Amino acid sequence: MLTKRVKTAVIKKAAIHDQDTGSVAVQVSLLSRKIDELTAHLKKNQKDFSSRRGLLQMVADRRSHLRYLEKNDKRRYNALIKQLGLKK
Repeated sequence: MLTKRVKTAVIKKAAIHDQDTGSVAVQVSLLSRKIDELTAHLKKNQKDFSSRRGLLQMVADRRSHLRYLEKNDKRRYNALIKQLGLKK
């Protein structure tokens, strides 16, 4: 689970403007951070199947957000992929 401090830092890094907390870029950045933390948890706790299900849901959600961003704003999509280090 992300702490408030970490979540604020992720939002500031991906935000388009000062009040931005819900744009696609921010949502994808938050999901990526949560996915990273949950992946580390699942490496230690291999039999935690409910967390694995949540991880798969987050990955699918991030994939749909990225697909939307790629379709509507290719430039921001490429910048976000590069910033997060995700592969196409």
